[in-house]
Amino acid sequence: MSKEILTGNELTSGATVYLSRGDTWVEGLHLARLFAKEDVAERDAALAATKATGRIISLEIEEVEVVDGEIVPKRLRERIRAAGPTAPLSLNGQAYDRQHLGEDGHVSI
Repeated sequence: MSKEILTGNELTSGATVYLSRGDTWVEGLHLARLFAKEDVAERDAALAATKATGRIISLEIEEVEVVDGEIVPKRLRERIRAAGPTAPLSLNGQAYDRQHLGEDGHVSI
């Protein structure tokens, strides 16, 4: 059965992030909150609350399936994003360890 998740990019780091069951933004797809088709009001409220913060950009609703207990995005683009960068992160020729989400990743709904 098809479900939906919310995904975007964290503004300061560019990291791909997912709304978790605890309504925080996390980097692990496996922690993403699953929305059923009938959860439209909750999903849209979470989108609106997130947009108001300006901290997560490029927000998307993605269709996913749960296969053998794993969340699998239907679109190839999202499967690539979930797997992580396809090229090494570097800044001026040096490895770059980007800033990760902090404690303020919570979205109040």
